[in-house]
Amino acid sequence: MSTSHAITRRPFWNLFAIGCRPKTLTIAASPILAAGGLAFYDLGFINPIILGLTLITALAIQAGTNLYNDAADGISGNDTPARLGPMRLTAMGYATAGEVKRMAILCFALAACIGLYLIYFGGWPVLLVGLLSLASGYAYSNGPYPISHSPLGEVFVIGFFGIIAVTGTYYLQTGTITTHAISLGLAIGFFGAAVLMVNNHRDRIEDEKSGRRTLAIVSGDSNSKRLLSLFLVLPFILQVASELNATGKTNMLPIIVFPFAAFLIYKIWKSKTGNDLNMLLIQTAKLQFAFSVLYAVGAIGVKLG
Repeated sequence: MSTSHAITRRPFWNLFAIGCRPKTLTIAASPILAAGGLAFYDLGFINPIILGLTLITALAIQAGTNLYNDAADGISGNDTPARLGPMRLTAMGYATAGEVKRMAILCFALAACIGLYLIYFGGWPVLLVGLLSLASGYAYSNGPYPISHSPLGEVFVIGFFGIIAVTGTYYLQTGTITTHAISLGLAIGFFGAAVLMVNNHRDRIEDEKSGRRTLAIVSGDSNSKRLLSLFLVLPFILQVASELNATGKTNMLPIIVFPFAAFLIYKIWKSKTGNDLNMLLIQTAKLQFAFSVLYAVGAIGVKLG
């Protein structure tokens, strides 16, 4: 299928929606929602406009990162039409790398425009976080040492889509950062790392052929599954420990999805095919989102109760 033929059959917004990988965008939404819940618990109120703008910015950065990853991996040959995961625009010839990169730039431009207002509202710490987020979104798949090609991908996710996303959102609402916010950021980040680990575990054979050295590759098959299992357990340990150390009423509502986490761990060790792991990736992202929503609902409920 030629690129021009594919583009005439698929309108821009359809290509854009595919390239954004909408099923993974909950990774960006989860820390914002959880942090909003924590801010409400600590303050008794939140600024819904700022929270909404923060959410849109996070989604735009995630979508832009996904699109740049699509283009970069299509150019390098890391993604091919034979890949096990969902369709990629550049590799399948549905759009050129340049077209996909322009889609990414649109997302980053949206994030930057909204970010200007958030910077005005929150000051220089928000500027620093915004610049780091945009730079890291580019560096994830580009430059001489792409993060996505290294064992540091999971660390990147824990840092940016966990700790920084949660504490940055919390700071915009409260003007401060607490150890509780950092602990929550770690918990959400571990879920995000689990999503990436499933992706890299699925693709480890093809990735190694193309020269990548992801954590799933360097750790080996069994250790990769052990790390993935650990990423799914640690958020619940952190949540329980954080609440037991807190004063006042505790928020244990997110713990109700632990059986689902245990079920996913069982599936990690039983999965054999790429389709199994594709489903596991989606379910892991849903687990993170469910944990985050339950955390926010629980925090608000405890405050109002």
